[in-house]
Amino acid sequence: MKSKRKKEKNLKPSLRENKRYLLIENANKEEIEKAILDYIGILGYSKAGVSWIGKILAVNRKEVDKVKAALLLAGINVKRVSGTLRGLK
Repeated sequence: MKSKRKKEKNLKPSLRENKRYLLIENANKEEIEKAILDYIGILGYSKAGVSWIGKILAVNRKEVDKVKAALLLAGINVKRVSGTLRGLK
């Protein structure tokens, strides 16, 4: 007997995680990830929901201040923060 799998549905926009996008100057991914892990830890890193879009860092809206603080303590400059990718260009 064949089992029928239900098609997965996308999340409604109201249930999705709101992201903010950080434009960072002159730093590579390894330095940035190490700075975040050193200053806010593994749990903070997971709460921030850090993801990469090219050279832009996407972070959960509620954790932006913590991530920015961690980067500044490591000497990494955050050039700009925006709610949309278009706003960074």
